Amino acid sequence: MERVVIIGCPGSGKSTLGRALGEQLNLPVVHLDRLWWTKGWQNVSREEFDTRLENALNLDQWIIEGNYSRTLEARLQRCDTVIYLDYSRWVCLWGFFQRLLTRKGTARPDLPEGCPEKLEWDFVKYIWNFNKNNKVLNDTQIAKAKHARAIVLKNRKETRAFLESLK
Repeated sequence: MERVVIIGCPGSGKSTLGRALGEQLNLPVVHLDRLWWTKGWQNVSREEFDTRLENALNLDQWIIEGNYSRTLEARLQRCDTVIYLDYSRWVCLWGFFQRLLTRKGTARPDLPEGCPEKLEWDFVKYIWNFNKNNKVLNDTQIAKAKHARAIVLKNRKETRAFLESLK
């Protein structure tokens, strides 16, 4: 594993898995949210995001975590492994609300400073509908990336076991 893509519903633990995997494999971790957002939840232009992503993709090794479905195909074309956290909506909502409570208005490590955790009902709705709106696309894109090893993890227990298996 030298070029790893991690996708999954918000709240599933993509960033946490990315950091843990990065430590175990000694690979740099790229958080797509850091490429997209700037202070105060302002986003960069699509062009700037695409340039930042292209720079990351051109590195020899990486773990890139995040969804941003518009760019999924480009990431999958260059990865050797894709990890899909295919968790239930309830697990992801629980993860989001836990994160919301523990961060209490501070920025996560996978976001730029000045982007504090906040509750937005549109985002909760996005999590609730994530699998309904994205699962077929994700499954289809992963199936097309025949060169890459696909790892689908269905719950946190499987994810912990996967990390343990790498030690």
